[in-house]
Amino acid sequence: MCSQAGDEEMKAIVVHQYGGPEVLRFEERADPAPGNGEVLVRVAAASVNPIDYKRRAGLTKDFYPIHFPGLIGVDVAGTVVKAGPGVKGFSREDQVFAMAADSYAELCVVKAEILSKVPEGLDLIQAAALPLVTTTGYQLISEGTGIKAGQTVLVVGAAGGVGRSAVFTAKQRGATVVAGILKRQLENAKDIGADQIVATDVEEELANLALVDAVADTVGGKTAEKLMAKVKQGGVFASVLGAPANSAKHPSVKVVLVYAKPDAKTLHFMAEAVRDGKLVIPISRKLPLRDAAEAQAAAEKGSKGKILLVA
Repeated sequence: MCSQAGDEEMKAIVVHQYGGPEVLRFEERADPAPGNGEVLVRVAAASVNPIDYKRRAGLTKDFYPIHFPGLIGVDVAGTVVKAGPGVKGFSREDQVFAMAADSYAELCVVKAEILSKVPEGLDLIQAAALPLVTTTGYQLISEGTGIKAGQTVLVVGAAGGVGRSAVFTAKQRGATVVAGILKRQLENAKDIGADQIVATDVEEELANLALVDAVADTVGGKTAEKLMAKVKQGGVFASVLGAPANSAKHPSVKVVLVYAKPDAKTLHFMAEAVRDGKLVIPISRKLPLRDAAEAQAAAEKGSKGKILLVA
């Protein structure tokens, strides 16, 4: 979290109470200062993630509350302003990005251990779309499914940023990948990189789907419940949204819950894949930071790509 410093003030999106997008207020806020092992970053862009609007709405207050008046935002990309005591490897004007905290602001403090330099050749603004979704997708496969070469994994919600990242990671591990998408997403699924595509909202396609070694789930709900029956005995159902409601009826399937953790090396690896065109994370809109309310409202309605807030 950001510590406060001096009399200087930045612009930030400040939340004073839980509610709809209208509670996001563009206000002045005291500049943060880096502490021991931290780096002060001038934000070029942040991105809108479901966790951001769920926090704003109070849906995560029991385990991830906002301390009012508080800031939100996880993804950040920008340039180094100042390194705090004990920080090595980062210099002023370095282009960096991270899965951090309080990123809907002009300045943000990030722990140096989770901060990564933006790979040469990757646009700084584009980098803001990557931290949470690519890290989550990577960990969903590597730590969640544990899928190995020669095995088959079904990635549910494969058209989204986390799903695309999971597909890429599974292919890197030598797995056969089935991309689970909605029928209406078919035209936008051609660049996902899977071996097979199945429409999870078409009963006939689900019925004809062969059993898989693992499911990597990013959608939850009724779809997740249906897919429990598609995992082989002794297989794994890994999810970022909790265990399916019917998981107890499938005792032979191991359910693994995945909660993304910042990892600078993973982020850099995934960002290089994006730069090299091996992984595509679509960006649908770029809005000024002051328009965070509009951005979140659009994201909640559903977007075909990431929405960025440019500071």
